[in-house]
Amino acid sequence: MASKDKSDKNRSDKKKRKKIEARRSEIHGNGVFATDVIEAGERIIRYKGLLRSHDEVDEAYGDVDENGHTFLFTLNDDYVIDGNIDGNVARWINHSCAPNCEAVVEEDDRDRRHKDKVFIEALRRIEPGEELTYNYGIVLEERYTPKLKKLWGCRCGAPDCTGTMLQPKR
Repeated sequence: MASKDKSDKNRSDKKKRKKIEARRSEIHGNGVFATDVIEAGERIIRYKGLLRSHDEVDEAYGDVDENGHTFLFTLNDDYVIDGNIDGNVARWINHSCAPNCEAVVEEDDRDRRHKDKVFIEALRRIEPGEELTYNYGIVLEERYTPKLKKLWGCRCGAPDCTGTMLQPKR
């Protein structure tokens, strides 16, 4: 009986084991990589950080020169997740024009905007060693000048790479 209990525990531990790790990326700085197979549709990780209003983010970072690098994730019209403060490994997931993941906003059932959450989910099967990426979907109010496109340059290396993380305006 002890042998069966041990094998059940090993299976349980394996299910709980993290399937991702952060390390240096060829795309940009740090990245997040699969350490085990991740199946299509699998919820991988929640994007965490300090919940702030857009005004709070503007106050905190408004005077900081843009550098094309951000850990700010727009949650909804009211809030931003600031991965710079209390962020987790999800903040290291890089942008790609041909992503293998997507960011999914899970809205609170009772419309409490501060309770909305962001999860990173696999778009397709991801093999061990493969870097996780998603399209950041960055849309800025100002005109996309060549300088701004370069500032927000994409380094994903996909065959159909647009060269910028900026997305067409809606």
